[in-house]
Amino acid sequence: MGAVKTKRMPRAVREQQMLDAAVRTFGQRGYMAASMDEIAELAGVSKPLVYLYLNSKEDLFTACIRREAKALTEAVRAGVRRDLPADRQLWDGLRAFFTHTAQNPDGWSVLHLQARTHGERFAAEAAAMREELVAFVTQLIAVAAREAHRDPDLPEHEVAGLAEALVGAAESLAAWANATPGVTARQAAATLMNFAWAGLSNLMTGHPWSPPPTPEP
Repeated sequence: MGAVKTKRMPRAVREQQMLDAAVRTFGQRGYMAASMDEIAELAGVSKPLVYLYLNSKEDLFTACIRREAKALTEAVRAGVRRDLPADRQLWDGLRAFFTHTAQNPDGWSVLHLQARTHGERFAAEAAAMREELVAFVTQLIAVAAREAHRDPDLPEHEVAGLAEALVGAAESLAAWANATPGVTARQAAATLMNFAWAGLSNLMTGHPWSPPPTPEP
């Protein structure tokens, strides 16, 4: 009888295994402390194979950032139904965001902590993901505000600052929730919803808060 041939694993599958191992290592140990030897061992491959597929530690880390950013933005977009009321869309988007970051803490660490602190190349990749999320939230709020005000020409810059603040708060809250035992994704989403929606709902009804007048000298 001839020897049984083992089926070669497709390159795409092997590469995802390497990225899985790299995200776990970078997320838990940090970019500087992570070694290619450790990543290769965790992935069950040789270090030369990691270099063959992903060129360098820098390229491997960039690939991790891009994969995790794509997964997060897709999860948020998939969580929102555009035929629902504005508050429900925001709630569903926040819940999708916090669910994904809770289920993928190493990926969130790569995006929120590691990518932003180890060079402009990596920070730019994380910034691109953030800009996409801000643009998505801006559009959600702008569409709802236009409908509420019956003003189809309400410019997006009127709500862009709110979207920027909301995404920033979500990022900080996700980091806190992942580091705080017992805080669920639903609880984190509800906390931010309670914090943000009071102001947003006033915007929708045409009653935004205004600062007091500056006293005359």
